[in-house]
Amino acid sequence: MRQRVLAVLGAISMYRLVLFALAALAVIALGLSLAGLVGPSAGEILASFAVLTVAISVVDAVAQRVLRLPWRIESSLVTALILLFVLQPSLTLAGLGGTALAGVLASLSKYLIAWRGRHIVNPAAFGAAVVTILGLGTFSAWWVGTPWLSPFVALLGLVVLWRTEKVRLVLVFLAVVVIVSVVRQVVQAQAFGVPFDAGDALVSAVTQTPYLFLGAFMLSEPLTLPPRRWQQFSVAALVGVLAGWPIAVGTLFTLGQERALLIGNLLAFAFALRGSVRLILTKREFITPTAQELTFRAKGRVRFIAGQYVELEVPHRNPDARGTRREFSIVSAPADLPTLRIAYKDGDQKHPSSYKRALKAAEPGAALAVTGTWGDFVLPRGSSPVLMVAAGIGVTPFVSQLRQLQATGVKRDVVLVYVASEAAELAFRDELAATGARTIVFTRDEPVDLPAHWTWAQGIRLDAEGLQRVVPDLASRHAFISGPPRLIADLAPALQKARGVTTDAFAGY
Repeated sequence: MRQRVLAVLGAISMYRLVLFALAALAVIALGLSLAGLVGPSAGEILASFAVLTVAISVVDAVAQRVLRLPWRIESSLVTALILLFVLQPSLTLAGLGGTALAGVLASLSKYLIAWRGRHIVNPAAFGAAVVTILGLGTFSAWWVGTPWLSPFVALLGLVVLWRTEKVRLVLVFLAVVVIVSVVRQVVQAQAFGVPFDAGDALVSAVTQTPYLFLGAFMLSEPLTLPPRRWQQFSVAALVGVLAGWPIAVGTLFTLGQERALLIGNLLAFAFALRGSVRLILTKREFITPTAQELTFRAKGRVRFIAGQYVELEVPHRNPDARGTRREFSIVSAPADLPTLRIAYKDGDQKHPSSYKRALKAAEPGAALAVTGTWGDFVLPRGSSPVLMVAAGIGVTPFVSQLRQLQATGVKRDVVLVYVASEAAELAFRDELAATGARTIVFTRDEPVDLPAHWTWAQGIRLDAEGLQRVVPDLASRHAFISGPPRLIADLAPALQKARGVTTDAFAGY
């Protein structure tokens, strides 16, 4: 079920999905305001949103024109909507002026407080923190943290987190921040000698605070997260502690909410500082009738673990709803650096995305930016047996892993199950064969001249039953699956018997 939902959500760009979710939440908040169920009036909400939209869009448009980047209206609107829920809406001239200033500062931070394509701090949190600390007309009220809005924040936030695969990250944050918040209330109740109800405190921490919104729509922003999962969990825990128990700084303010997030952003930046590079395209070639491989020379120092991916930005005019960035598993091994390779499906399509058209048009010599190397689709430590299941171009991370094992002389019991529509679509045959990994091929037609350690499944359908038939010792292996969500869903009954499962689902671009 999870993978089928991802397949549907995968057709929408991340920015567009976040925008839809925040816009829906704003409409709901407006309705609740008209019903008198949330604090700000409808006029205050509409006026503040209009000011934020104009201020942020103007700064973004000017900055992106100066930097010769395509204007991304989705990014501007997302920042405006987040600030709408963080700042205190107002109809006064001073309040709207402060709101506009927060929007300007948030927008400028995307370009001035950045490092090689990644944000150092969350833009909305930065804008809100500055105007609040300096008292510039408005302040961060976090009025989104109300019982009436909390179920909608949870539902819409879950949709976004499911799409970005950050559910576990935010669950870690919520667990920490709620526990710390309840403990703080216990300590305060004892200090003042007042009654304390743990159940009420728990409900209050979830429904009457902005923690859900902070986690789902701000902490989870990809451009301010570190590359590895354990690093992301560390950031989530730190933000949870600081947000759950605001620390007094002098007599002026406390470290809470957006300021807690900014401190977490700095830790994330420290983790990711080494990762951002530029890639110079040196060669492109078709490796199957429908797949191309791009070879780059890394400009600057790049580090990655076999199985990780890069987020590649290809700026172009009039980008469609899916934006200018995509994620690609790295084909080459770390031992191949400074050469770095990726591959993608390039078959005939009636309506290819604007990104795919721009990537196809890139000529050798073009410089493309990546925000870093990311992901936890990496082989487990030790020498436990491994099963790799790849569909089509999903074989790319396995090429990197097997080549790295070969380059370092590490021996490991690996079985590769490789699925393709037909034999001609089996990519990287020579490289995979050279690694010596036992490979089982699922294609409609029988491949010719298979290496000695390769076998054709002879028409067996790759489903849960077929996988168990060709890999009878599945229970002793850690399974890695790279392919479309539908394949992962079909194999789920068999994968439950594996020693462990790591998936890398993709829905095309």
